[in-house]
Amino acid sequence: MEYQVKIDAFEGPLDLLLHLINRLEIDIYDIPVSQITEQYLLYIHTMKELQLDVASEYLVMAATLLSIKSKMLLPKQEEELFDEELNLEQEEDPRDELMRRLIDYRRYKEAAGELKTREEERALVYTKAPSDLSEYAQEPMPDKAPLDISVYDMLSAFQKVMRRKKLQKPLQTKIARQEIPIEKRMNEILADLASRTGRCNFTDLFPEASKEYLVVTFLAVLELMKSQKITIQQEGNFQDLYITGSGKSN
Repeated sequence: MEYQVKIDAFEGPLDLLLHLINRLEIDIYDIPVSQITEQYLLYIHTMKELQLDVASEYLVMAATLLSIKSKMLLPKQEEELFDEELNLEQEEDPRDELMRRLIDYRRYKEAAGELKTREEERALVYTKAPSDLSEYAQEPMPDKAPLDISVYDMLSAFQKVMRRKKLQKPLQTKIARQEIPIEKRMNEILADLASRTGRCNFTDLFPEASKEYLVVTFLAVLELMKSQKITIQQEGNFQDLYITGSGKSN
């Protein structure tokens, strides 16, 4: 069974690169191309493992990173180094163009976030006469604001699950193909969360090691996130993800 899923949270290759730079705490003005390329290709591989629709622009960026990496690995001859010292203009760093694109993208993304915040604040302003809101005064307020868990964080957690399952995989197995509908797995996850008294670790949702089961479970979690039927929490960078049911049935 082949699933083709498009997820709105993927905003493009620059968004993924910026996520990796922030997650790995990399200086955007001095990007270690080898490290960022390795991590980028790992995410692309994971997206393909999940049979997600990887846009061509992600593959173009992968080729660009590999090209920059190869240029930086090429040795320079002594004569070329001597000629460079005589030239008034130094050769441009292969990373400069990518760095400029990332800085511009970060600037636009921050501006978009600021505009969205202002839009949300403006949406709270109403031009109407005061109303009696005393009946709502006793409503409990949420303890914490929802954390900003991106799809890239989910992919990172899924990478860890895949590595663990491969290590636990027996040397000899009997494979029995069984198609698992995403809707059925979504209902199973909601039932599992409803039976728990507390939150559930993300890795606990993957009791089976078959690739089809892992992929369908992950896609089911993404669909539940999209429909706001579950809540994802993470206490800090690189820490485990925890899932709780939101109580929504529709």
